[in-house]
Amino acid sequence: MNNSTDIEFPVELGCLGSIPRAELFSGQTAIESMPVLSRHCGGAQLFVKRDDCTGLAFGGNKVRQLEFYLGEARKQNADTVLITGAVQSNFVRMATAGAAKLGMECHVQLEARVATDSPRYHDSGNLFLDKLLGAHLYFYPEGEDEAGADRKLSEIAADLRSAGRKTYIIPLAPGHAPLGALGYVVTAHELLGQLNEMQLDIDEIVVGSGSGGTHSGLLFGLRALASDIRVTGVCVRRYADRQVLRIRESCEQIAGLLKTEPTVTDNDIVLIDDFLAPGYGVLNPATLDAIMLGAQTEGLMLDPVYTGKTFAALISRAKSIDIERSILFLHTGGLPTLFAYRDEIVQALENNEKRAT
Repeated sequence: MNNSTDIEFPVELGCLGSIPRAELFSGQTAIESMPVLSRHCGGAQLFVKRDDCTGLAFGGNKVRQLEFYLGEARKQNADTVLITGAVQSNFVRMATAGAAKLGMECHVQLEARVATDSPRYHDSGNLFLDKLLGAHLYFYPEGEDEAGADRKLSEIAADLRSAGRKTYIIPLAPGHAPLGALGYVVTAHELLGQLNEMQLDIDEIVVGSGSGGTHSGLLFGLRALASDIRVTGVCVRRYADRQVLRIRESCEQIAGLLKTEPTVTDNDIVLIDDFLAPGYGVLNPATLDAIMLGAQTEGLMLDPVYTGKTFAALISRAKSIDIERSILFLHTGGLPTLFAYRDEIVQALENNEKRAT
């Protein structure tokens, strides 16, 4: 484990450098242009930050968040990490990998968030990797009961402590210190440095907004560093009227963690929920089109739950605004989930081929 004191952060980010952080990812993720997609959309100039390429167990944004959660776990001398999430959760997969890398057990509670009987959903993708990585699996029958899922996880932790384990819980519901969001405060600092080096002006960043850690951390970090880049959160779990409350609370809590003044106003919290229906983890035509377009224009692999819906919003934004503007897509990963939705994606590809002929 290292402390983030190894990195010098500006005073605007408060005590970020003194918060424990386990090193799971080193270096920076690239910012790349997307010229083919830009021409296809006929609007803004498009770029992507490749947080799908963070290395650990197929990569993704959760590595950055887990550095802070697992840093705290190590500080508490934990030997066992517990986390709850959907059957195809990227966070669960990466938590299991991160725990393994640090020599800890990971106990995983999987929630029934997506109503599907698809065998691939229940034996492929992230779930297959959870098993390969050595996760101890439990199941929770509700998909929209965050507080209940956390309570059940606490019961599992109590049983493990009775057996002599030292446990650390990564919580799901709001009301807990959003340590993981600090990973994207760090990313805001990294991103602005890259843009400066590249002499690149970005008008807008489009990012998936689910648990809210990535969205709120990035937004807080940008505003703390005096950047006015618009951050558009794309709702993938709940509709905007509820998600805005989550992002607001998280930003307030980040200020408390860093011992700084709040920097995010309600006007800064921008959310789009046009691509959420019919719900979390359920494909819609725009998302299917976005997954195929990302692959066939820029070679990007997008997942049906998060990045596919976010990319659909990116395409919509690009087609609707002035060509002089530039948008950056934060690619948060999720590649393994593609295989859990293989049948639906293959069907969409076949339908496209039939229409083409």
